[in-house]
Amino acid sequence: MAIVIEPKYDIGSIVYLVTDEQQLPRIVMSIIVNKYDLIYELINTTTTSRHYDFEISETKNILVNA
Repeated sequence: MAIVIEPKYDIGSIVYLVTDEQQLPRIVMSIIVNKYDLIYELINTTTTSRHYDFEISETKNILVNA
């Protein structure tokens, strides 16, 4: 039985963390697949971090630092 994985964000997409006060753009560098979920590895300059899809947005959150 084949399993189809449909990530919310593609590798190379520019995204933002919804809780980041600076709203720095990040690039989806890789998608980690494990038994229960997908984890997105993001990069900003030389810093990488891993996040779930609900922590990420394709648009800046202008209200986060209001």
